[in-house]
Amino acid sequence: MKSTIGRNSVFRSLPFSFWPALVVVGCLLWTASGLAQAPPPGGDYGPTNVPLASWSFQDPTNWTSDQGWSPISFTNLAFSNLGDGASLVVDSNVPAWLQYYVYEPTNAATNLTVDSGSVTFWFGPDWASTNQGGTGPGQWVQLIDVGEWTTNSSYGYWGLSVDPQGQNLWFVSQDGAGNTYTLSTPVSLTTNYFHFIALTYSSTNVSLYWDGQLATNDPGGLSVWPAAGVLSNGVFFGSDTNGQMQAAGLFNLVATYDYPLDSNDVQTIFNWYYGYYMISPWNIPYMDNLSSAPANPTYTPTFDAITGQGNLQWVANAANCVSNANPYNIWITNVTARAAGNGTMNITFTIEGGWSGVPYDVFANSVLSFGPNGAPWTWEGQGYQCNTYMLTNMPNTTCFLILGTPQDTSGSGLTDAYELLVAKVNPDGSQTDSYGVPYAWYAENGLVPITSGLATQDPDKDGLLNWQEYEYGTRPTVSEGMAIWVSTPNGNSSIP
Repeated sequence: MKSTIGRNSVFRSLPFSFWPALVVVGCLLWTASGLAQAPPPGGDYGPTNVPLASWSFQDPTNWTSDQGWSPISFTNLAFSNLGDGASLVVDSNVPAWLQYYVYEPTNAATNLTVDSGSVTFWFGPDWASTNQGGTGPGQWVQLIDVGEWTTNSSYGYWGLSVDPQGQNLWFVSQDGAGNTYTLSTPVSLTTNYFHFIALTYSSTNVSLYWDGQLATNDPGGLSVWPAAGVLSNGVFFGSDTNGQMQAAGLFNLVATYDYPLDSNDVQTIFNWYYGYYMISPWNIPYMDNLSSAPANPTYTPTFDAITGQGNLQWVANAANCVSNANPYNIWITNVTARAAGNGTMNITFTIEGGWSGVPYDVFANSVLSFGPNGAPWTWEGQGYQCNTYMLTNMPNTTCFLILGTPQDTSGSGLTDAYELLVAKVNPDGSQTDSYGVPYAWYAENGLVPITSGLATQDPDKDGLLNWQEYEYGTRPTVSEGMAIWVSTPNGNSSIP
C-alpha cells in the first residue's frame, strides 16, 4: 500500500514522496498555550540581543543577508521549508558553497568578528551520528569556515566543524604562524532534527552551547585567530572554501554578534525559537503521549496485519464532500484542535478525495521525521473518505497527521506507508528478517520499529526469544509461563 501521491513542497529536501496528506495541527493551539507567535523574517533574534549580521535565508534566489548584503559567491545550494520555513541546504555531490565577506567592501559593515563575539545557528543534518545508529557524515564537515585548516597552522583558519562519526563538535582557530586553538564537545545528531548551536569567545573565555545549554567552556580564552589576509577571503556556511567538506544538512537563522553572549542570552534565544522548529528534538518528550492504536488483522480476501478503526472516533458524514477518480489523491480538511486538559488536545478532521469504501491509514507524530533513522510514527487507525473523525489525547504541542493508502507492494500484509513510517523497513525489500520471521508478525504483536536483533529479544521474559515465539505459535508480549514447557502426549516436548 504505497502512498503514491504528489510531492508536497514541505518535503523538498527529503527523499520521500509517499505521503498523500500532511497536516500540522498543533500550531492551532500555540496562541492558546501561551507560546510566542512566529518571528518575522529578517532579524528578530530575541527580545534584547541585536546581531551584528544575520541570515534567515528568506531569499533563496540571491541569498542576501537580512541586512541586504549579497554573497561573494555561491553554487549548488538548495532551499528547504523545514525548520522555521526557510532553510539553506548544503548537500551536493558536486562542490557547493555560500561565501560572504567578513568585512563588506562598500560600507565597512562587519559580518563576523573572530577575536571576540558569538555565532548562533540552527542545524539539521541529512545524516545521523554513529552513536545514533547512523554512519555520521563520513568525513570532516564544515559548519562555519574562514580560511583553511592545516596540520601545522601554516595558513590560518577559524571555524566550527563536526568529525566524520558525527560525534564531536569542534571549534578550531589557527593564526598561520604555527599556533592552533581547539575546543570540542560530544554531540549526538539524528537525521533531519534541528539543534541550536552557539559559540561565544573572548580573551577570557570560550564556550560551546548545545540546545541552549552550556556544553563546554575554556576560561583560558582565545588568543589565536587568522590574519587579515585570510579574513579577506570571506566566511563560508556549510562547506570549506573549496566546497568539498559539505555539512550535508540544513541551516537556519545564522547570527553573529560582536560580543560574547552570556548563558542567559543563549538560553533566551533558544527558548524564543525552538517551538517553531517542526522537527526540533525538543518535541520528542511529547511523543510519549502518542501510542499506536490496537489493530484488528483481517485474513480475507487478503491478509492485512494492521487494519481497523483503531483510535479514530467517528463523528459524522461530511456534507459536500469531494470525491475523485483517483484512489491515491486524498487529503485532510476541516481540521480543528481543542485543548482537553492534562497537556492534551482533541483533533477533529475530515478525509476527502479518494474512493468510497477504501480504508486510509492515519499516522501521527510530534515531530516531522522521516527515513530509517527518524522518529517512528504511530498508527492511529483507518478512516474512509467523506467521513469526519476525532482523535483524543493528542499531545498539546505540534502534531502532524499523514494519510496512507492501502497499497502493499510486497503483498506482505503491511502497507508501504506503515513499513516506511512505523516499522522502518523497506517495502521493496525482503519481508522477513534473517531468522525467517515476517515483519508483519512483529507488527501484529506491536514490536515496532523493526530493528536489527529484534529476533533474539525476549520482551515478555518467558524464556522464548521472539523467533522461537514465532516458530511455536506463541505470543512474544504475553508470558505463557511454564505451560509452554509441558511435554506432549507422545513424550516429546513441544518446545526444545
